[in-house]
Parts: sequence; structure tokens; C-alpha cells
Amino acid sequence: MTKEEISQLVEEGKMLPLMEEFYTIQGEGYHKGTAAYFIRIGGCDVGCHWCDVKESWDAEKHPPTATERIVSEAVKYSKTIVVTGGEPLTWDMTLLTQMLKAEGAQTHIETSGAYTLTGKWDWICLSPKKLKLPTKEVYEKANELKVIIFNKHDLKFAEEQAAKVNKDCILYLQPEWSVRDKVVPLIVDFVMANPQWKVSLQTHKYLNIP
Repeated sequence: MTKEEISQLVEEGKMLPLMEEFYTIQGEGYHKGTAAYFIRIGGCDVGCHWCDVKESWDAEKHPPTATERIVSEAVKYSKTIVVTGGEPLTWDMTLLTQMLKAEGAQTHIETSGAYTLTGKWDWICLSPKKLKLPTKEVYEKANELKVIIFNKHDLKFAEEQAAKVNKDCILYLQPEWSVRDKVVPLIVDFVMANPQWKVSLQTHKYLNIP
């Protein structure tokens, strides 16, 4: 298969730049503590300086993999499938989610929301970033809003983002791991003063699992 043919298949969502896939415990947000199979798709140009998977940014480093193979592997392990990145919405997620739904899977996505929302999702975790804000559609459809807190100003950003999501969206503040000792007290005080928010912790890191 030529490079051009592969690029066309990726464009159509028939292949995706797969960085890694693994079965583990969801560590964050509403579904924390539950078993799930993660599909990490390469490619992201949002560019968060504190990103803990910067190796996902360059899609060229991750082999285009047949979407059918990704799905057949995933459903061997779990009916809860979390698609993450990188930024998965860099790519067309329509075929991936169609195939997963055909296998009876629950489809979850973790996204910055910066690109067009493609695919059919049972759960959308929106984690907006200042450099590229989410689309109007993903604000309207998000099931949970998860704002990463790196400094005090991020709390203001969180309030701005909360004003844009739908009324049923669950609101989470999550300390950025490298500065958690500094920002956890800020988050605790904020949530106590604003109880519509909840705290999300990266419990998988405390459990020392992927």
C-alpha cells in the first residue's frame, strides 16, 4: 500500500494513528474506578505545556492501524471503550464508533473539543484548553467538563467554560499532577465555595497503573 493510499484511508477513518491501547481502571472524572479499555490516538496540535503524553502529539510517529483491527482488539477486553489522545477529534471518529457500537460497546471520548465532533458517543468528557477553545456543538453535548488546574488563573477559566456547557454537564476541577501540592488547596477552597463543582483526581497515578 502506498503512502498516499494510507493517507486516504486515515482521512476516511478506516485507519487511525494508534499510539497505544490498554485495559485498565479509569482514573478520572465521573467513571473513575471502573474498568475500561483505552484507545490512545496520536496527533494533537493544542500544545499544552504540562501535557503528560507529549509523545502523542506527532501523529507521524504512530503507525496507521486498521480501524477494524483496533475495534476487534478492544472488545475482547471490555464493553466500555475510552478514546483519548492526543486529540482524537483530529480524525474522523465516525467509523470507529459505528464499529464499536455494532459490537455492543459503550463509547466514551476524552477531548479538548477543539475540532468538529464526529462519531456517536455515550459519554463525552470535555477538557477545554485555552490555546484552542471547544466548538459550540461539543459544549452543548458534553456530559462532563474537566478543567485542569495548573495555577490560580485556571479557576477563572473554569468558570468561563462552565458558563458555556449544557445545564446537565457535570463540573470537575482536576489538579495538574506536577503541581498538585500547590493547587489542591486552591481547588478545595473553590469547590467548598462553589459546590456545583466536584474534585477529580488522577487516581490511576495514585494506584500506579496506566
